[in-house]
Amino acid sequence: MSRQTLQDSAHATDASWVVRPSPPSTPLYSPLPANNIGGDSPMDIAVSDESNTTAQGSVSLGDILDGQVERLGPDSQNGVGEDTDAEASASGSDSENGRGKNKSAPVGYCVECEDQPASVFCEQCADNYCEVCFHSQHRKGNRKRHSTKSLQSTTPQKKAKRSNGKAEAEPAVTANGENQEDEELSDDFKLMGEQPTAKAPVGDWFLERAKFIPLRLTLDERKYLRLLEAALSVSEYTDRIDILSYGSKSKRIVSQIKELCAILSGLVLAADYKVGQELFQDRDFGSNAEFFQEIFELGRRHKIMNPEKMRTTYGKLVYLLQDSQIPEVKDMLEFTCVKPIKTVYTVLSELNGLRVLEDDLIAIATQEILSEGKSRHQVQSEIKMKERAIEQLARKYGSSELKPDLIRQCLYSIGDNHAFLRVNRDPCDKMISYLQKYFDAEKEEQGFSLAIRSGRGGARLSHDHGKQYHYVLQSLTLWREIMHDMFMLWSLAEQDLLSDENGYRLRDTGQGLNRVQAAPRVSRMMHTILHRAQKRVGYWVGSSVIHLGDHNVPNALMFIDKYTQVYRILLPICNCLGQLEDLVKNPGIKGYIDGQFGGTERLRKEILADFFRHAFDGSGADNFFDAGSCIDGRLTSAWNWCSTLEKKRYFPVFLLSGFMGFDGQW
Repeated sequence: MSRQTLQDSAHATDASWVVRPSPPSTPLYSPLPANNIGGDSPMDIAVSDESNTTAQGSVSLGDILDGQVERLGPDSQNGVGEDTDAEASASGSDSENGRGKNKSAPVGYCVECEDQPASVFCEQCADNYCEVCFHSQHRKGNRKRHSTKSLQSTTPQKKAKRSNGKAEAEPAVTANGENQEDEELSDDFKLMGEQPTAKAPVGDWFLERAKFIPLRLTLDERKYLRLLEAALSVSEYTDRIDILSYGSKSKRIVSQIKELCAILSGLVLAADYKVGQELFQDRDFGSNAEFFQEIFELGRRHKIMNPEKMRTTYGKLVYLLQDSQIPEVKDMLEFTCVKPIKTVYTVLSELNGLRVLEDDLIAIATQEILSEGKSRHQVQSEIKMKERAIEQLARKYGSSELKPDLIRQCLYSIGDNHAFLRVNRDPCDKMISYLQKYFDAEKEEQGFSLAIRSGRGGARLSHDHGKQYHYVLQSLTLWREIMHDMFMLWSLAEQDLLSDENGYRLRDTGQGLNRVQAAPRVSRMMHTILHRAQKRVGYWVGSSVIHLGDHNVPNALMFIDKYTQVYRILLPICNCLGQLEDLVKNPGIKGYIDGQFGGTERLRKEILADFFRHAFDGSGADNFFDAGSCIDGRLTSAWNWCSTLEKKRYFPVFLLSGFMGFDGQW
């Protein structure tokens, strides 16, 4: 059936009946394993609805269009009772989870998502919502004027399901109809505010933040890390597994995992004969499960702390661990390769040392000392103050159980997190300050307009100056919020990737064969971060669709890889703009800049105007369906601008500032 036929059929429907098809377990024309997170193709939705209605065996779409059916109720096997026509028309087909509004949400929980505590009551809708769902449902139109009442922050003890009129404690239901007890976001996963200053009370900021800060590797662990990287670099795991072939894939997976473990054991034997001899004593991988778990865990921990490292080997490691979680493979291996990441919080909690994270002195002990705008004496004074704070905390909370050296290691790990934020988050803040300083949303300056028009300069969006200003501001703000909570997102991404209940499918996404896998935890947190960014800017332009688990962003690993590139885009631009004053100290360079651009200020505004126009114009995709203003499309446009930098007339200025490429070391 063609797209036009489906659209004509939809317009020809009569108000006397309502189609409420149940969500398909595997939609037609969709590469997704279960729930189409981020998928927004109307063709897929329309065809899926038709196929489900037909599959029920009682009625077909042709019967409905011929007027042979007056009313069709929802599928009874999903446990959803009959709706009245008015209720069905008001609620429509429920979005992703197959839940209709006729099924009451658990008491105290959001009526929309049903897995988060309700925080506001909409007086016009007469429903309770969590903050994220309320703002997504009431962002525009008449609903934007709905009045609300704040609910008391009473968290229900457990969710309940309706069964024969009685409430039973049961896990929530995922988009594919499966239990989701471990897939919902617990209270441990909540967004944290800004870092307390050195002299301010820390409260529970460090306590919450430390749950997602990996522990810095020790010297002995770094030795094993080098062995792991060496073994992964010679492994051909993904080349052998991620292919379309006949035969048992599980046997190939087990064979490749054992081969990697054998290579790793040989390298350990060569590096440390005593430890290697213990590995070969039983010649059994299962008896050495703890050793391999620790080796793989420290590789994951090192990558989170250093996103620029292990760029070719981390993907192999995660996919290997992902396959090792398949129940059939796990039974054949007779051991599991996955263990939780060792974080600052888990280490201190096991040794009863969480009081360290609540001491106000920790803000000084973990602060990052920068030299910009400070004298040598001031920098030395701050370094000594930090060292004294570290030693004071180590002496105060150190014991025979919690060694002072381990406290220092935890404090240094938190300091590493601050360094990560400075490199990855601060460029977003810098670009936002440039935007607000040199441009005005209400006033369009001649020669530095941010307006774009579809079809001109590769743009696929049409915005006037003011609209583009807000579009850029909200995109940079969203990137900033993502970078601020990247460690939390990375933790959730690994949980989605390594879950033994969350399978994947090998599909051709247009960029080769990729593992397409749903990411419910990351998706939920991303919607929360998006809501926070929307509240921060107050005015949202474009689509708010988050692609996860589709052909654009196949899985959580691709999501992490996508957003760890933000600093690679913004940092070289910030460095170039920040060095213009130093460059013009050279008379020759000053004459070149004055003659070609009219001075450093006009040069800076030209670079910024070009970046704000064409790095956020919806370009970069190979078709008009994947390009645009969605959350991920904004980053695609920015990468496309980077590929055209050498054609810009100000490119020599980048070279003079030390620019080596957006993949270089800055």
